[in-house]
Amino acid sequence: MNLKVKNALISVSNKENLASLLKTLKKFNINIISSGGTHASIRKLGYQCTELSKYTGFREMLDGRVKTLHPKIHAGILHDRESKKHKNEMSKQNFPSIDLIIVNFYPFQNIVLETKNPKKIIENIDIGGPTMVRAAAKNFKNVTIVTNKNDYSSLIGELESNKGKTTLKFRELMSSKAFGLTAYYDAMIANWFNKKLKIEFPERKTIFGRKLHKLRYGENPHQRSSIYVSDYQDQQLGFNQIHGKELSYNNYNDMFASLQILNSLKKNSGTVIIKHANPCGVSENREPLTSFKNAYSSDPISAFGGVIACNYKINKKIALEINKNFLEVILAKGFDKESLKTLKRKKNLRIIDITNFKSKNLTSIKSFDRSFLIQSKDFIVIDKKKLKCVTKLKPNKKDLAEIQFAFNICKHVKSNAIVLCNNFSTIGIGAGQPSRLDSCKIAVQKAKQFQPSKIKNCVAASDAFFPFADGVKTLIKAGVKIIVQPGGSMRDQEVINTANKAKIKMLFTGVRHFNH
Repeated sequence: MNLKVKNALISVSNKENLASLLKTLKKFNINIISSGGTHASIRKLGYQCTELSKYTGFREMLDGRVKTLHPKIHAGILHDRESKKHKNEMSKQNFPSIDLIIVNFYPFQNIVLETKNPKKIIENIDIGGPTMVRAAAKNFKNVTIVTNKNDYSSLIGELESNKGKTTLKFRELMSSKAFGLTAYYDAMIANWFNKKLKIEFPERKTIFGRKLHKLRYGENPHQRSSIYVSDYQDQQLGFNQIHGKELSYNNYNDMFASLQILNSLKKNSGTVIIKHANPCGVSENREPLTSFKNAYSSDPISAFGGVIACNYKINKKIALEINKNFLEVILAKGFDKESLKTLKRKKNLRIIDITNFKSKNLTSIKSFDRSFLIQSKDFIVIDKKKLKCVTKLKPNKKDLAEIQFAFNICKHVKSNAIVLCNNFSTIGIGAGQPSRLDSCKIAVQKAKQFQPSKIKNCVAASDAFFPFADGVKTLIKAGVKIIVQPGGSMRDQEVINTANKAKIKMLFTGVRHFNH
């Protein structure tokens, strides 16, 4: 059913794009009611407007906390135009209908970004705006609600096409958007309070998100997908795409995996190569070019079509190395002019600057059919208080640094995980196997295939304990001289005896790193 718009109430914090809308409202003789800054802006643009307090006969009070919370406003919005009872009540009170509500809220999320002052943040929790929006959205059969300045053009088109009227289909669509906004707004506020009060797992958890992009498809072409930002800064993710094709679902998934690992590499220039969310090469070195080459050498076959993340600036020499291979995405903390010129020769290579990227979220979420799991992120690598050498041979200072590097990378590999490292670079990774023995065999096979000279005296890290000695024997036979694992198996002593017999070093961390 098409309904004529006679009266509109406009109350917006963001005054952008009002001029073209007001021009259309005037064209169709739509009366405008507004308050405060919105009223002043409308008058300044040269349009007639009734001030809210004159319309209601009630002056706003409590520093503006109470202005639109008035029966004349909410009855005008909520009454059913087809109900005789409602019509009679409205007539007795001499309350006109309000057919169009244009509202956006106090900028709570912007204030959170600007200040840590709780008083100022709380003052920017909008009450009147969301109340009007919910009322109008509920009564979409009779009222049009617009909450986003980006929808002004759609409203103008609707009024133009229908000679000052709106269709039920349009009103319902705007209603769905309105309820999405109020839910989003309230979720941001709830999450702010939880963070302030250090409530990690509240009784009711709301997750807010703003759609950043619709993606071409999901993991596979027959799946649909979009990416959302769940942050008070919801316009971008903190990195900048400089060149290349549009990012895909799988690109984002691999990028996030690479950034998790990269964020854990603090000491030197770090390079991470990801394929299907698993690392296939990771290296730390004082020299960025060496770091890049070592990471790529770990598994050059798997690196084909992968994602590379670097915590350093790319120069021409590194760019030339990158261009020798086919890659989907390169992320780095800046690119010099010569490197960009070189990299842009690859038309489809996605070049991403992560200089301004900061990891903020302290939890991870996995969703299912009607439920989701939330957990704190795994930030611990090794708890030095729990670290215990269980063999006769003891590690030296350099060994301990290599052990920490290996165990850190192991933390990011899908379980069951075995990682072989030499001189702060991976040389073989066994990932995602149901059997730990199979992961040992794969890690050894990778190392033998690509870097056989580095297996001797390398370090092996396991994300969980060895249930049997067979995996340990496989690693020892390959040339591993140090094994780091959590410990805790019923057969720990059998595993320790195997290590002592082979004259290798073994350490128990007491910390497990399953990554499913």
